[in-house]
Amino acid sequence: RLTEDPQRPYVVVLGGAKVSDKLAVIANLVRTADTLVIGGGMVFTFLAAQGYEGGKSLLEEDQLDAVKGYLNDAAAGGTQIVLPSDIVIAPEFKAEATPTVVPADGMPADQIGLDIGPESSRVFASVINSAKTVFWNGPMGVAEWESFAAGTKAVAQALTEVDGLSVVGGGDSAAAVRDLGFADEEFGHISTGGGASLEYLEGKTLPGLAVLEEEQ
Repeated sequence: RLTEDPQRPYVVVLGGAKVSDKLAVIANLVRTADTLVIGGGMVFTFLAAQGYEGGKSLLEEDQLDAVKGYLNDAAAGGTQIVLPSDIVIAPEFKAEATPTVVPADGMPADQIGLDIGPESSRVFASVINSAKTVFWNGPMGVAEWESFAAGTKAVAQALTEVDGLSVVGGGDSAAAVRDLGFADEEFGHISTGGGASLEYLEGKTLPGLAVLEEEQ
């Protein structure tokens, strides 16, 4: 239902720290999903690819050309890429740091982005609510810190309201929904494997599944 014939609109929400962890799956999903929603630390490489300041936020400079290519491929293929319009920032990477909200194109050079902002949370939730199939992998911010968990919680809440299939792609996302108080049964499926679920969406053969298919 995710890889062969997803009910549309098909929305994929990707977060987490690094673009490099998700290069192959992004390349595939730009061709197959209707909308890609991007948050987490990886978003600052996307914003930098558009010429925006990222401050002290995580930036993978060696991935800028790849990200620019994805943006171009998405535009050419009609896939929408939704990026945050506002960012929750802090002067340092600490749970007790004082958060403030700035426009995504107005990041101060001496600040670090730690979550998507409230307007972005509303937009992301709206996009998710409009979908019939949603796959989510990766938190929108530092979800284990209360001051920077609102974006991840908004995405999780929206997934519980999807009129269709909602899949939480393991790893930090699965941990986050439980830590934030959501029940497993509020989602269509929670994968126990984060990296494995991404490889599955890439179209790779997973050894455990291959063995099961051979036994049939």
